Formats: sequence, C-alpha cells, structure tokens
Amino acid sequence: MMSLMVHLKTVAHLRGKGDRIAKVTFRGLPFFSRVAENCEEVANFNEMFRWPIASRLDGNEMLEIQIYNYSKVFSNRLVGTFCMVLQKVAEEGHLELTDTLIDDNNTSIKTSVMIEIKYQPMDGTVGVWSDGEFLDVPDDRDGMFAFETDSLLSGQSHGSGPSPGRSLQGSIPTFRKAGKGVFSAMKLGKIKSSRDDHRKAGADEPAILDMEDLDKKAMRLAGTLDPDTISLASVTAVTTNVSNKRSKPDIKMEPSSGRPVDYQISITVIEARQLIGLNMDPVVCVEIGDDKKYTSMKESTNCPYYNEYFVFDFHVPPHVMFDKIIKLSVIHSKNLLRSGTLVGNFKMDVGTVYSQPEHQFYHKWASLSDPDDITAGCKGYIKCDIAVVGKGDNIKTPHKANETDEDDIEGNLLLPEGIPAERQWARFYVKIYRAEGLPKMNTSIMANVKKAFIGENRDLVDPYVQVQFAGQKGKTSVQKSSYEPIWNEQIIFTELFPPLCKRMKVQIRDSDKVNDVAIGTHFIDLRKISNDGDKGFLPTFGPAWANMYGSTRQYTLMDEHQDLNEGLGEGVSFRARLLLSIAVEILDTTSPEIISSTEVQVETVSNISESATGKMDEFFLFGSFLEATMIDRKIGDKPISFEITIGNYGNQIDGVSKPSSGKKKKKDGDEEEENELIQNSSEDEADEDADLVSVSTTPLMKPVITDRNYFHLPYFEKKPCVYIKSWWQDQRRRLYNSNMMDKIADKLEEGLNDVQEIIKTEKAFPERRLRGVLEELSVGCSRFVTLANKDVNQAGRTKLDRERLKSCMREMDSMAQQAKQIRTQVKKNTVRDKLKLVQNFLQKLRFLADEPQHSIPDVFVWMMTNNKRIAYARIPSKDILYSIVDEETGKDCCKVKAVFLKLPGKKGFGPAGWTVQAKLELYLWLGLNKQRKDFLNGLPNGFEEIKAVKTGPGLHAVPPVCLIYGTKQVFQLRAHMYQARSLFAADSSGLSDPFARVFFSTHSQVTEVLSETLCPTWDQLLVFDDVELFGEASELRDDPPIIVVEIYDQDTVGKAEFIGRTFAKPNIKMCDEHYGPPRFPPQLEYYQVYRGNCTAGELLAAFELLQIGQGGKADLPPLEGPTDSEHGPILPVPLGIRPVLSRYRIEVLFWGLRDLKRINLAQVDRPRVDIECAGKGVQSALIQNYKKNPNFSTLVKWFEVDLPENELLHPPLNIRVVDCRAFGRYILVGSHAVSSLRRFIYSTPDKTSNNWATAAKLMNGYMVLTNGGSQPRSSPSLSSRTFSRPAGDVMVSVDSDPSIRKMDTVVKLDATSDAVVKVDMTDDDGDKDKKKKKKKKKGGAEEEEETDERMLDWWSKYFASIETLKEMLRAQEAAQAEAEEREDLEIAAEAAGSKTKEKSKEKKGFKDKKKAQAVEGAEKKPVKAKVDELVVYNKELESEYGNFEDWLHTFNLYRGKAGDDDDHALDDDRIVGRFKGSLCMYKLPLSEEITREAGFDPTMGMFQNIPHNDPINVLVRVYVVRATDLHPADINGKADPYIVIKLGKSEVKDKENYISKQLNPVFGKSFDIEATFPMESMLTVSVYDWDLVGTDDLIGETKIDLENRFYSKYRATCGISSNYSVHGYNVWRDPMKPTQILAKLCKDGKIDGPHYGPGGKVKVASRIFTGPTEIEDENGLKKQTEEHLALTVLNHWEEIPRVGCKLVPEHVETRPLLNADKPGIEQGRIEMWVDMFPMDMPAPGPAIEIAPRKPKSFELRVVIWNTDDVILEDDAFMTGEKMSDIYVRGWLKGQQEDKQDTDVHYHSLTGEGNFNWRFVFPFEYLMAEEKIVISKKESMFSWDETEYKIPPRLTLQVWDADHFSADDFLGAIELDLNRFPRGAKTAKQCSLNMIRNEQDLPTISIFKQKRVKGWWPFVARDENDEMELTGKVEAELHLVTAEEAEKSPVGLGRNEPDPLEKPNRPDTSLMWFLSPLKSIRYFIWHNYRWLILKLLGLALLLLMLGLFLYSIPGYLVKKILGA
Repeated sequence: MMSLMVHLKTVAHLRGKGDRIAKVTFRGLPFFSRVAENCEEVANFNEMFRWPIASRLDGNEMLEIQIYNYSKVFSNRLVGTFCMVLQKVAEEGHLELTDTLIDDNNTSIKTSVMIEIKYQPMDGTVGVWSDGEFLDVPDDRDGMFAFETDSLLSGQSHGSGPSPGRSLQGSIPTFRKAGKGVFSAMKLGKIKSSRDDHRKAGADEPAILDMEDLDKKAMRLAGTLDPDTISLASVTAVTTNVSNKRSKPDIKMEPSSGRPVDYQISITVIEARQLIGLNMDPVVCVEIGDDKKYTSMKESTNCPYYNEYFVFDFHVPPHVMFDKIIKLSVIHSKNLLRSGTLVGNFKMDVGTVYSQPEHQFYHKWASLSDPDDITAGCKGYIKCDIAVVGKGDNIKTPHKANETDEDDIEGNLLLPEGIPAERQWARFYVKIYRAEGLPKMNTSIMANVKKAFIGENRDLVDPYVQVQFAGQKGKTSVQKSSYEPIWNEQIIFTELFPPLCKRMKVQIRDSDKVNDVAIGTHFIDLRKISNDGDKGFLPTFGPAWANMYGSTRQYTLMDEHQDLNEGLGEGVSFRARLLLSIAVEILDTTSPEIISSTEVQVETVSNISESATGKMDEFFLFGSFLEATMIDRKIGDKPISFEITIGNYGNQIDGVSKPSSGKKKKKDGDEEEENELIQNSSEDEADEDADLVSVSTTPLMKPVITDRNYFHLPYFEKKPCVYIKSWWQDQRRRLYNSNMMDKIADKLEEGLNDVQEIIKTEKAFPERRLRGVLEELSVGCSRFVTLANKDVNQAGRTKLDRERLKSCMREMDSMAQQAKQIRTQVKKNTVRDKLKLVQNFLQKLRFLADEPQHSIPDVFVWMMTNNKRIAYARIPSKDILYSIVDEETGKDCCKVKAVFLKLPGKKGFGPAGWTVQAKLELYLWLGLNKQRKDFLNGLPNGFEEIKAVKTGPGLHAVPPVCLIYGTKQVFQLRAHMYQARSLFAADSSGLSDPFARVFFSTHSQVTEVLSETLCPTWDQLLVFDDVELFGEASELRDDPPIIVVEIYDQDTVGKAEFIGRTFAKPNIKMCDEHYGPPRFPPQLEYYQVYRGNCTAGELLAAFELLQIGQGGKADLPPLEGPTDSEHGPILPVPLGIRPVLSRYRIEVLFWGLRDLKRINLAQVDRPRVDIECAGKGVQSALIQNYKKNPNFSTLVKWFEVDLPENELLHPPLNIRVVDCRAFGRYILVGSHAVSSLRRFIYSTPDKTSNNWATAAKLMNGYMVLTNGGSQPRSSPSLSSRTFSRPAGDVMVSVDSDPSIRKMDTVVKLDATSDAVVKVDMTDDDGDKDKKKKKKKKKGGAEEEEETDERMLDWWSKYFASIETLKEMLRAQEAAQAEAEEREDLEIAAEAAGSKTKEKSKEKKGFKDKKKAQAVEGAEKKPVKAKVDELVVYNKELESEYGNFEDWLHTFNLYRGKAGDDDDHALDDDRIVGRFKGSLCMYKLPLSEEITREAGFDPTMGMFQNIPHNDPINVLVRVYVVRATDLHPADINGKADPYIVIKLGKSEVKDKENYISKQLNPVFGKSFDIEATFPMESMLTVSVYDWDLVGTDDLIGETKIDLENRFYSKYRATCGISSNYSVHGYNVWRDPMKPTQILAKLCKDGKIDGPHYGPGGKVKVASRIFTGPTEIEDENGLKKQTEEHLALTVLNHWEEIPRVGCKLVPEHVETRPLLNADKPGIEQGRIEMWVDMFPMDMPAPGPAIEIAPRKPKSFELRVVIWNTDDVILEDDAFMTGEKMSDIYVRGWLKGQQEDKQDTDVHYHSLTGEGNFNWRFVFPFEYLMAEEKIVISKKESMFSWDETEYKIPPRLTLQVWDADHFSADDFLGAIELDLNRFPRGAKTAKQCSLNMIRNEQDLPTISIFKQKRVKGWWPFVARDENDEMELTGKVEAELHLVTAEEAEKSPVGLGRNEPDPLEKPNRPDTSLMWFLSPLKSIRYFIWHNYRWLILKLLGLALLLLMLGLFLYSIPGYLVKKILGA
C-alpha cells in the first residue's frame, strides 16, 4: 500500500510560554498532534503521522503544518504555518529539513520546524514529477490549479477574530483583481472547492465555502517552508477558457495589419573592399523596392571609400514594408552614356533588418555575389550601416566620433546572427499543381454572347500563378477559362541559402487583356517551413493545399476590396485553394554542368496522385445562434439573416462556379463525383443516404429596437441553427498539434499577465505565481510530447509534417526541461529577469503553433440583408475543430462564443471599425461526420430540437434547424458604474462629455452624461429588471453571458461619438445562495477600455447578476433610494461596494504657465488654473498680464478631499486652464489629467537613512520605489548611480595628481534597465609605473612622450571622453555577454538537449568575440595621455536627470480631439501650452515634527526652500559641437546645414557659416543670448538646410526647457568639471568658484560645513573628503587653494546624506532632431550643451573655444627606389621572350586626380626596375580624427566646395606600359598611413604574409615615425580570387609638415631642388625604334650570340661545302683531262 509518513520532531524559537499544538494536513486530511504543555522556546512533539494514499504522490501536492498556541477555553491562536510542495519527496522518496514558519501576513517569522518525510510508493519506485497527465484531474488534487494566495488579492483584511477560522477569512479577502490586464474584465475571482474535483482544472466552480474548507486552502497557500519553492496556479479562471461552455471574446476589433505607417530606411555606404576586377571605377547602387540611389563614382580603385548617406521614406503597411528587398549592387564604370557592368550584388529584405537588435546593422560588411555566375564566389565587400525606423522607434547609434575601422571583414559580415558566413547557392523549386474553387472574374454578358455564337459554355476566369521571391518573379502558363485549372509546372529560383528574404508570395492571377488582377494571395514564411538547428531541415512544403482568402466572390468591375486579394488586410471570403509544394536543393557550384545564371526558370512536372494530400473525408459543421444583439441601426430596418460558409460550401449567393465539364471525359467516377460535390454542395443536393440537406442560412427576421443606436433579433426561446456538410482532405492532425500548442500558450500568456499584474499592483509574491506558471508550462509541454506522436502514418503526411513534428517535440521537450530548470531559479529578486525569459517561450510557442500547411479553410459568418453581405466574422477552423482528446479540441469548439461582426476590408478601418455591426452569441462545432453524435454537447442545457420537416429513413440523425428552450431564469442585473479615467478626448476642447451604455443580453441602459471631463465619476447604479436568460440555472451560474460596456461622447448635434468598449463578467448569485462575503458585495475592478486596437481609458465598475426566485424581488438585497435630491432618481453605488474613503490634503504649487497658444485666434491674456479632484478643488490666482509675467503671484494653495484608502482607486486629478475674458466670460484653454497621484504622495523622511536615494524626499515625484518598480521615468538617483555607502565612512576620493583624476563616467544601458555600470577610472599608477610603461615599446614604435599641455584643446578632452564612453560600452557588452553565457550554460547544463548546447556554443562564440573585443580594446590601448575628461551623454540630459522635475513638474495642456492613430503619437499637435507647478498629497492629520522644523514657512506648506518665481535675467550660452546623421534635404542626397537658435523673441541665425554638402557637420560654435525667465524659457536649436534659391528647409529641431534646468537642484546651470584649473584648455567656466558653490549648497541644504582642515581634508556633514591643495597659474607658480577640495565634494555630492544628489557634470549631450512633418522619426542628432549665468552675479569669462580643429598641412614624399620580382606580362617584339615595361603609380586615397607616375623602366627581363623617382603629395590632416580633409567641388555645376574626410591611405600600383593598347595593371598595395606593416629590409624577406597577416604584425604610423624605408609587396587577385604576389617595391616614405616643406623643398621625379641621381638601368631599357642598332645589339646579340656564332660557323661550313661541290667537277675534269 502506498503511504506518506511525516515525522514531526521539534518546533523551535517560539515566543513566550504556553501549550502548543500542531496540525498536519495532506490531501485535505488533517491530523492533530498531542498538546505539548508548558513549553517555552522549544516544543518537542516527536510524533509520526501516516496517510495511506490510493493514488500516486504528485509533485505539485502540498503538505502543510500549522502550529497553534493551545487554549482549553478559547479557540486556538495560530502561531505560523509551514507549507511545502512535495516535488522533492515524490522524486526521492525521503527528505529531512528544518525551516521557518510564515505568519498570516505571509511574512517569515523566527519560529522553525524540524521534520522528516518518507514516501512509500506501491512498486518501490519514486514517481516522476512530470508524467504530465494532469488534465484529467485525479481526486487527490485539491483544486490546486485554481489557486492563488491572498497576496494576489486585494490585501484588505477584514479583521481577524480569535478562531482560526475567522483569522483565515481575512487571508482570503474578497476575491478580486485590482489590475488592468486586458482581460481583467473576464477574470473571475473564485475559489475551487474540493468537491468539484471531477471538473476540469481551471474551470470556474461555485464558491460555496464552509469554514473548514476555507481554512485548508488558505493555510495551504498562506506561506511555505521556503518561499522559493511555492508556486501558485491561477485564480483567474481564464486559463484556457473562461469556463466550460463559453469562450473568451476578443476585445480588439479593428484589423491593424493593413494600415499604412511611416518608415524611414537610412543606409550609409562607407566603403568597398576586395572588389574583383582590374582597375575599376566602381559605383554603388542602393535599391529598395523600386527606388534607386547611386553613390558617386571613384576612379581606378578596388577599394573605394564613399561614406555616403541615403534615406528612403515609405508610407506603407508593415508587412508590405518588411517584404521589400534592399539590394546593394556594385557597378563598374557607370556614366551618362553607358549603364556599366554589374560586379556583384547583395539582397536582404527589410524585415530582416527590422528584426535585428535596435533595428539596424552597424558597420557591417555585405558580401557581393554575381547573379549571372553562381560559380564565381565572392566578388567583394561593401561596408555599410542599414537602419529601419518605424514610427516611435528610437535607434541608438553607437558613438560616431572617431571609429577605428572594423577591418576584420569575416567577423563583421552583414548577416543576422546564426547565419553562416559562407552562404551557398541553392535552387528553390516551387511546384504548382492545380487549383479549385476559383471565383468568376469576368462578367457573364460577354460569355452569353459567346455562348449564343459558339454554343459552348466557358468558365469565366483565365488563371495563372505568379510566385515572387527575393526580388524575382516567376509565372506559370495561363489556363484559359477554367475554374479548376491544372498546371503541373515548377518555378525555379536560384538564390543564396539561407536566403535573407523571409517570405515567398504566391498569387493566383486572372489573365486579362487590359490588366491582370489578383484572385488570391498566399504568403509562405520560410522560417516556418524550415529549421536551422543541427537536427533541422531545409525548407520543404507540401504537396499541400493553400487556402486563399480575399474579397467577396461576386464579380464586379471595380472591386472595392481588391487590396484584400493582394494580401493586404484580412480576407473576408474564401477565394480558391491551390495545391503546391516547395523543395530546396543546395547546389554544388563546382560541378561542370551547372547553369550558372540565376534567372527564374519554369518547367513542367508530372501529375500528382489524388491521395498525396490526404484521404477525402466528410466533415460536418454545426452552428447555433443563441443571440443576435447590438445590430447597427443603419441595417436595423430590413429583415436580416446570417450565413455560415466553409470554403465554397454553404455559400448560396456567389459560391457556385461550376466548371463547364461538358467536355470532360470521366476519368474515374470518384473524381468527377468529388468535384460535383465540391461545387454543388450548396444546391440542395442530397448525399449518399439522401438524408441531409445542408442548411447554411438562418431564416430572415426583422430586428427589434434595443435603444437609439442598436437593434436586436428576437431569438428568445427559439434559437436558429445551421449545418453544412463538406468534403476535405483529412489533415486534422496538423490542426490538433497546433491547438495543443495554442492552449499551452494561452495558459502561459494568461499566467504571465497575472504575474505582471501582481508586479504592477505591487502585491506580494509574484515569484510564486511565476513558479506556478512554469509548472503548468512544463506539464503542458510534456503532455504535448505524449499526445502529438499519433496518426503518424496517416495518408497525405508530407515531409514537412514529419520534420515539424520532430522539431516541435524537441522544442517542447526542451521547453519543459527549461521551465523546470527556471522554476528552481525564480527568487524574489530574479522575477523580472525570469519573466523576460519566459516571455521568449511564449513567442516561441506562438511561432510553433502556426501551421504553415493548411487543411480545412476558415469559417465565415456573414450578416445578410437583401441578399447583400453587410458584415462578417472570420473564425479559424482549428478553433472549432472537435477531437475526442480534450487538449486537441479547438478553443471555441463546443463553446458559446461572443462574436462581433465587422465591416469588410477598408470599410473596417477607423471609426467604422470600432462600432460593432452586430454581436452574436454563437455556438459552433466542426468535426468528422462520423463523430457527429457529440455535436450538441456543449450547448446550454434545457432545449428540445426541432428538425426540418422531411420524411425519409434515418430521420433521427438529422440535425435540428432550431432549438427551443423550455426553461428560462429571471435575473436582476446591477451594474455599479463608479468612474472612468484617461478617456479619449472626443471634443475640440480636448475633453469629452462621456456617458456609458451597458448592454446585457437584449437590454441596455445608460449612465448620465457628465460634461467636459476625461475622468467621469458617475457613481451610478444601473438596475436591469427581469432579464430573461434561457437554460438551466446551474449552468447559467457558471457561464453567464458577457456584459458589453460602451462609452460615448455626447454631442449637442448629431450622433454620440464612440470612445471605447470593454467587456465584463457579472458575479452571479442564485436565489438559494447567501449574499455575503467572500463573493458579495462585489468589488470594484478596473476594466481596460479599447477603441479599435488601442487603449482608450479604464473603467472602474462592478457587476452582479441576482436570480429572482419565487419570492420575487423582495428576496433580493435591498437597494437604497436615490440619496442625492438634486440628481433626481439616480441611484448611487451602494456603500459596501464603493471604496472606503479617508481625508487627504492636496497642496498645489502654482508656478506659472508657458507657451499658451491662441484660442479662437485671440491671445490668452488673463489665465487662471483650476485644479479639481473628486469633486473638490482650488483655483490659482489670476495672472493679470500673461505677456508681461506668466508666473502666479500666490505660490501654494491647498484643498482637502475624501479619497479611497486604496491608492489604486484614486481618481485622477484634473488641471484646467481658463482664460478670463471681459464680461465675466471664461474660455477653456486646455486641460491635463494626472491619472495617477501616487508619485505625489508625501511620505515622511526616514531619519535613519543616510542616502537620499532611500529617504523619501519632499516633492520628489519619483520616490515611490527606487528599484524601478513604478517609476514614470527613470529616477535621477537611479540613472546616475544608485549606490550608497554605510554611514560615517570616510571617503578618500582623489589621488595626489589632480590631472590624473578621471571623471566618474557613468553609462546607463538604456532608459528602462536598472543596471548601472559605474566605472571609477582613477589611474593610481605612480610615476615609476608611468616611466616603465613609456619605455616599453608597443609594436616596436616608441610611445609619444607626455602630451604637451599647449597641444591640448577642448577637442582633445572631447575625443578622450568619447573613447572612455566607448570603452565602457565595450566593457558592459562583455559583462553582459558573460552573464548571458553563464545563464545559457546553467540552463544548458540542466536541460541536457544537444540543441541548447549547440546553440549556446554558437552564442558563446559570438560572445567570446565580444569579450575578446573588449579585452583586446583594453590591451590595445596605449597609455593614454592624461587628459581631463567631460561626460558625453548619448541622449538628452533630461532623460539622465528625470526631466529636471525634482520639484517643478511640467504638465502639458491638451485641447482638440485626440488623433485616431493607434498610439496617440499625434498628441503633440494637441498641446496648447504647459502648466508648471507641482502637487503634494498626504493623509490628515500630519505628524507634528515636520511643521516644527526650524525655518518652516507655513504659507509654503510642504514646498519649503523653493526659490522665488519673480522674473530673472539670465545669460544663456549655447555650445553646438556637431550634428550627425542628418536627414538629406537636397536632391543629391546631402544637405548644407546651418544652426538657428531661438529663445523667446531673440533668434540667432548662423546662415553665412553653412557647411556645404555635409550630413555630419562639425559646427564647433557658441552663441550667447540674454533671456528673461519666465517669459523666455524654451530654447529651440534647429538645423536648417541652406538653399541657393527658394526658402531654406528645416531639417530638424530640438527644444530645451531652460527654466527647469535653471531651478533644478541638480544644478544644471553650468556643468561641474572634474578638475579645477585657472588656465589652459580645462579652464573653470563658472563665475562662482567651487568653494563658493559648495558654501551655497551647504547653506541652502542646512547642513554643517564645509570645514577645511590641514593636510588636504574637508568635512561636510559627517563626511570627510581629501584632495590636493595646490594649483599652478599660467606662469607655473604654485599657490595654496581650497578649490580642489571643494570640487571633490561637489563631484561626490550624491553621497551627502539627506540633501545629496548627483550634480550635473561638465558634459556634452546628444539630442535627437525632430521635424513636425515626420512625427516620431529622428532626423539626425545634435551634440551640444547649454550654460546659464544669472545676470545679477559676476559675469562669466569668455566662452571657451570649441571651433573645429583646422587640419594641419603635411607633405608626404614617397621615393620609389627599385622594384623586384614584378611579373612579366609582355612578349618581346622579335624574340617572344617574357618581359615588362614597368612603371609605378601612386596617389593618396580621395585624390585620384592627383595621381603621379614614375618614368617607365623598359624591357625588364627579370622583373627588376630602377626608378629613383620622387612623388610629392601635399595633404591636410586632422590628427585627432586620423582623417585627411579634402575640399573639392563635386561637379562643374556645384556652387561651392564640399569637404570630405577620408582615412589616410597611400596606394601604390605597378603597371606594364603598352604603346598601342591600354596599360596592364599588375598589382597594388594600399598602406594605411596610421597603421601599416614595417617594410622588409631586403627584397628576399618581403612576402605576401606582410599583407595576409596584417593583423598580427607590428604596425607603424608615418605620423609618429616621420621617415620609413623598406620593401613592400604588390598583390593582385587571380581568377580563383586568391591573392598572389605580383612584385615588390622598395620605397621610402618621408612625412614633413608644410613649414618644414617650405624650408627644404624637393622636386618631383628627379628634378631640382634636391634632385635624385639617375637610376643605373641596364642598357636594355630603351626604345627599339629610336636606336635600332643598339636594340639589335642588346636584344639579339645578348640573347642569341652562341646561336649566331653557331649559325655563322654552319654557314661557313655550308659555304665551303657548296664551293667544294661547285668546283669539284671542273677540277675533276681538269684533273682527268689535263692530268
């Protein structure tokens, strides 16, 4: 027998003395221990408890032990509870532990318990935790899953009595959620009682609780052994469904997908490298969709440098945008006359860029490939930045000051993470087989004419299929007139794999003489049909049917919904289905017979068998309409019917398009019949048994009026039904798997919403709920793995089905493991991080659940009148699909779902889409005909079926045509409408006149209209009497219909305007239930109000539905009458429901009004501010003359008001500004609603705390929580540095040498994260270290000596700071990477799945790289010259310091209607001014100590120590450093920017100093403006584009509120530098010295100090700081000073207790430039800072000089001495010998036109050339940025010169001179003058490795070395793209400054002055036609002299022989005759 034994040993650390008793409960069965008498600290129980158990111990079950103080007389008092989940026990069978108890407030107490647990399973094994069968809940599960602790609930305890029972009632208070989750409307706070366990987990049970029951549950959850192991399941029983018989309605109405949005794509083409081709003139073409832009052309270079910026603007729907292709191509020598040849291109879709982090690729290399020759390999690389910005996206550009080029091309390729660097070519085969069910696409008039003439019937459509992929299109042939075309063709695309284009678009089009139109479109997402893991698979699809949806099927010439057929927006009707398949084959590009072009090809393929897509089966769809209400009044006067269709079945108007099959021969009966069935189904034909005719429409019925806006159909007891038979391939398995994953995902989403809700409302224990969520997830996933593996051998399973199943099983399995793993890591402090991780699971689940291969088409419900289609709803067929296995059933199958009908297509956008056309309560069931017996199971009980009158056999099987409900229940609905907040502004005044309309069933009522408010408090009870609901009482109790609440704005004229809608579920009380806690009276809850897809406010209300029994209404809880006589018969919300109020005082600080716009063309002159909250309020003093002084004369006023105790229920506070005109008229100027007063609640400061980050500060609005919990913005304390030191510690902060002290630089990861990296960069190395470092050679080059003070300027400081910023970002990245890696490894270690390991390896590689980069950065860094730094913020200063709203807040005033845009991004247009002031609220009475403080001014209330608001004169000094990434304003893609500064009336235009053709201009200017606060306080800095003709265009502007900065305690008037010096580049800018500033701060903050002591110490408020005490003046004399000490304190001011805060340091801020024409999209950024000096103080010194550095003039002298081993190109003229005519060409990059050539060394036979030739290159160089500056006119038409900055690179090339043809290029080398390899000593040592291993070799800089000589290799690329050595050059580089060059000039070539001697060339090097003899001598004699001598000898011999032969006969004769 199985059993669980618990040995309770001792309980220790008890308090007091007394008798103790323990109660141990398991599975609802409690045991009590004996009483341990008179024990003090320790109670020794030492008892064994044993539970025999019938079913296995489940890992989620709980054991709970409660310890009581025992009393004979009174009831026992609970000491504490201990709960534990028995997972560990179930796994291991034995456990001993000691742990603490938890009291009833869930806080841990000291008392601890010591126990031992044993579990004896039946078979001796230990049960495994997740066997997963949790869905059929065994009896032992005490409804665990429907639970949540009281900490999740409202936390209002209702008092605890002496009995354990009473005390517990408090711990399960009223079950409600005070949250605002999307569906909190649907959340039912109910508890599951143990007797309903046979029900499904998660269902909603009657909450009748006896005390014991409650006691058990509450205890089990009240708190556990180790809070880190408890997990909770949900109370909100909306896990998968709201309940058994109802589905969740979807609240978001409007389809968001088809709406056009603004996008901006910016592409910077920086440079190209390694382009293949000789001596090219490359141009880069950037193409997006159909837009093309070109860079300029660079001459004769393989590595052009462009740095050109292009911007493309689009206004299209998102998925159209993301499908556009970005194409980068390099074209060789394109000009006006010729188009140029394509070198290579790179393609990627916009979606890929958008899905990157920050939506951008930054400084990445795109590799080019040649589309015409796929065998060729890489054709070069382009380095570029690509960013895609949608509305409201913020792009963080990495800092752009002086980038060191990322030259590691392979490591920075332009590819998303996880894609291999070497992509291969692949063929994508898209096979198109056939289509069915096409609609008519031509009018039938023509067809009838044809029929009359030719006598044959034609199908009215000529379809073909077009496939678009990666920017290419392919088409099949056209099948003339066929509704069922058969193509059997394949379209082949050749593309790199993996492709960077995510979607393939397949479209059936109708071919037409005039224009082709789309019939339907289907997108295939390649990510869904492939898997890139190591066990993954290539994209594969089908053969499967793809369903296409689009506009309705009636053919009209102008189809208004044609867009739907193009795939824009949600299709409203079935159009056709297409049978297709996709396969991919990776090509082996080395094989010879491969076609090398990437043109699209079309071929025919063989036919496919019928069964390939699955066996045809008969499906049955049943629907019943239980209610049709909220029918729009426009439709309400005509009779209405509803039609349901699935595919073409059931479509009676326009479904049938029969193929003209007269011509067709019957191939086989089956197919013909199948087609007939598909076509004729809706014409009442009978099927085999002749027993079932589909009925797809409800009878026509006339609507009845509900109220002014809506009608309803009187479906009272008669509910019409429809049913359709249809035939489809049986591919249910796909849908089942998808359903299972969807359900797990829904449950997960629900749980995550819960957790977020708990965190948001700051209830206790979010971590427990998260653990519960993870448990459910892992159980669900394990369950999926067991279920999904069925029907594996079903017909028609494709490769994709098999592979997807495998990968889903793997993913789900690993997800289950990871969920378990993460569950153990969830702790209180890690909840947020883990929540993020779990959200990734949710995305992954949703991704996996989306099945790419369709089977059954979706179901459409249409409302029809007059045979016209009016409104529709589309229901995915998987949602209503039936399965015997519960998890596989669709989420709405067998359920009643509230369905809202909407208008089709574009009609549904905007206001029309928000109004409901009709609301249906619809019951649907879809399943195999053979499973039909269950189809009525889910309907509410109590009906009888009425069948169609039809005789015939098998009548019993006919489904009903209508249901009649005999039973009905009568209810009273009470809607307690308390208030709404943050509603949408519907009137032009910026307010609304809201009223709410509540719909329930066929009834509706309205609240009263409250005028002019966005936060109405109606406080009204609406009573609906005699609401009749049909069905059985018990079921209605669990499944009440939903309540719809619509909020409208009442207009005097015309129809009320819709504001928003929300849904709610009522709390139901049946007549036999008691009206009392915990469920009644119901609690007010927040319901999110939606308008279309965006939120439009919140409603605070409660709803209860009370059954009226036999006794009539008398039995109901009584209603109080209307209390308010003036409101007439309006009932208020009763007392038990309205919130408990307390008295609060709200103090208001009235400071002033700013920027008020005109109202009705009249200026505002005498404004006043009215503050109102909960009916009470206060008015400000009247401003007498707004122009002269817009500040208020009386600063502080207050009022008292009764507000709810619960902060979450606080009503909003309204601020309204009115203008007082003559004759007592008031005009509303604008208003602002402060929706949450939380941040203004005053809490008394904590005396013990020493750091202001933890003490609440008066009026610091961000002081609610410092961990970022509920901060409106990041709090200043946070973003600067949140660290505090323990009190009283002495801080030594500055080391001895003031110039070494670096700034504490702080970089925040981003505005939302809480991680703050503090890097305190004090270099403490003493002088010895420094010397050592200096001696050490780095890379062989001596480091510079200590920087000369005179050399340094402000820019040195700026660049040094940017370096620091970058280093820190790098360090952070590395730290982050390391942390991530640790986490990955942890998870991977647990979830031993090879996949995760592999992935973590990959990731690890990536992260290692990052780490390495960081480390490398750290090592590479030479010893930096010590430069004082400032802080460069890469965002606005405001965001770093909480908008400077430390005590003065700015409230925007709105007026005018809110925009209908999704996010109210257009609200900026509605701002009519700003109110400056603040609020402070506190509960009365306030403690005395505050008012007793010294110097407390009672008139100022809580606003002590704030300055006066009298006008003040200020000198404003604006420094503009530079702008980056400006949006181009001219046609040439550039801009001519200049600065304009406005402040009040004064405007400074710097037009004459515009910077020509620059998108990254360096301005380096300061501007002084005098201003008077408050009249002129908004500073606008704009960048304009200068135009020669016409007006100048605004590029972008930024606005800065100077007033808040001026008065802020962060002291933003003049940044405090890190060091004090009186001269030099770091001169002190502030007229007040540090000592004066410190003294003033101490005085204002009422703190003790500063006391300067000997030895460089200063004491301020118990803190001691040390620092140096001497300063040098200009003449180098040392003086004593205290300034350094004071400055040290200022730099650490945040450590001063109570008043400390981070003072604004010397800084540069980066502000985005915005343009009103392109709202929300950055137009560039500007770096600047502002100093402000009050005029009543001493005047500041002159502005510091930040003018851009002038480039320095240099001259580079390059002497080419010799070449060697140059390859020989030509054949000699006569002898065919190899030789070359060598010359060398050189130029500095960017100055190609100044290229210089040496003379030619002719006829080099060995590759040796002697030149002694000098090149001279003068250039301008910016040392700091390491760039050459070139100014030149872009073209002959340019008005002025453009300045370019280019890295200094010297190019040397070696050429072979030809006389009659173009010279041949032999090789080149490019030397980056800052880092190039040292030349080799001799030609022998010079090799390719000097270039290949450039990274590893030591490099030198000509700017440091000045003179270098050596040998360097020339290289070129051969056919195989390999580098080869083509020569060596001996050169000498000598760099001189312009002054030195003047002193010692040199000549070009070998000219005077300082001429080089002539080279000693061999005599061969000369021209043959000038001195032929010489050349003969050299060429012929030199080479062939032996041959010539031999020939001569031979000739002599021959001559002799000849003579001999010639003379011998005569001689013979002579001899003979004359002998």
